[in-house]
Amino acid sequence: MKLLIINGPNLNFLGIREKSIYGNRDYSVLLGMIEQKAKELNIDVETFQSNGEGEIIDRLQKAYYDKVDGIIINPAAYTHYSYAIRDALASLSMPKIEVHISKINEREEFRKISVTAPVCDRQIMGHGLEGYLMAMEEMVKLCSDK
Repeated sequence: MKLLIINGPNLNFLGIREKSIYGNRDYSVLLGMIEQKAKELNIDVETFQSNGEGEIIDRLQKAYYDKVDGIIINPAAYTHYSYAIRDALASLSMPKIEVHISKINEREEFRKISVTAPVCDRQIMGHGLEGYLMAMEEMVKLCSDK
């Protein structure tokens, strides 16, 4: 099983930005957690991070040709307004899970709406970095049920 995990803008600044919301652990810690979980689940995982909307769309489209089994995505700020990322997600038939470190529905008004969640199979939020591990476990189940 091959999963793709996409992280949007500013996630590479984990441990630097807004520590009261995102915590002290940096992006390399997240990558290590994902790598360890992939070994536990005996799956292949590729991670991709970009601050650019177009690069995220390009990687989503490439996932189709790479025959990725499932996508876990944290679109970050693009969650709330990128219809282009939403459309790219909608064009893919493999299972998709949206992840957020914080509880976006309990934050600023503009963060309460996700334009990308309706085209994903699940949304996991508010579990910190561990939400990614939860998403990986859930994705294995979704892909096994296909």
